[in-house]
Amino acid sequence: MRIRGTLLLFLVLVPGVVMWDRIVESMIFYPERGVAMTPEQLGIDGEEVFFSAEDGVRIHAFYLPAPGARRALLFLHGNAGNASHRLPNAAELVRLECSVLVLDYRGYGLSEGRATEAGVYADARAGLGHLIEQRGFPENRIIVFGRSLGGAVAVDLAQERKLAGVILESTFSSIADVVSNGPAGALLGALAGRRFESATKIGKIRAPLLYFHGDRDEVIRYELGQRLFDAAPEPKTFETIPGAGHNDLTQVGGRRYFERIREFLEDVAPTL
Repeated sequence: MRIRGTLLLFLVLVPGVVMWDRIVESMIFYPERGVAMTPEQLGIDGEEVFFSAEDGVRIHAFYLPAPGARRALLFLHGNAGNASHRLPNAAELVRLECSVLVLDYRGYGLSEGRATEAGVYADARAGLGHLIEQRGFPENRIIVFGRSLGGAVAVDLAQERKLAGVILESTFSSIADVVSNGPAGALLGALAGRRFESATKIGKIRAPLLYFHGDRDEVIRYELGQRLFDAAPEPKTFETIPGAGHNDLTQVGGRRYFERIREFLEDVAPTL
C-alpha cells in the first residue's frame, strides 16, 4: 500500500509540476513566429542561416557581415517578438565595424521547438559556435550582447568563456526579483522559482562588461540592473540612460549610446 500510494502521488504530482513549468514559461516567453522583415527589405547586407543546437533543434538566425571586420557580436534578444524585429538595431551595430549574428531562440521566428530556459541557453551556445566554427572568429574577438531576457542568456553563456566582452542592457538579477515587487511579490517570487538567476552566475564572467539601463524602466526596475552589475567582477562599466524606459534606450540614448558601444568595442577587440 505504501508503494502504491507513493506511485499514485508521483503520478499526480509529476504532471502537475510539468504543467506548472509550462504555465510559468508561457508567462516568460512571448514568441512571434515567422519573419516580420528581412535585411533585403531594410536595404542592408545580410543572410538567413540555420544551424542546430546541441539537442538537435534547428535554429534560425540572421548574419549581417561588416566588410573586413575582425570582430563579431552575438545579439541575444528579449522575450517577445523575434530576431527580425532586431534587424534595425543590429544594422546600427554593423556600422560600428562589427559583424552581427541575431538568432531566433527555439519557438521564435523560423526556429524549431518550444522555448525553455535550458533551451535558450543551448541556442546561444549554438550561435556562438556558429560564429567560431563557420565564420572563423576566435572566441576572444566575439562580444556577446544580451538585452532584457537576453541579458540572462548572455550571462549564462559568458561564464568562464574567453570572450572579448559582454554588453548587457535592461536586464535583471533573477526572474524572482523581477516579479517580487508589490503586495503579492513574495508569493510571485516563490512561484517563479530559481529561473534565470543571473546574479549567481555573473561572478564567473571573465570578460570586460558594459551595462546599460534606463532610469525610468517600467518593466525591469533600475535597481535590479544595479544589483546584477554590483555582483559582476571588474572590469565593468555601468551606463545610466537618463529618461529612458525599457524599450527606448537607443532612441533616448541617441548617438552617444552607439558611440559608447564603439568605444567599448575598440577597447576589448580593436579593429587593428
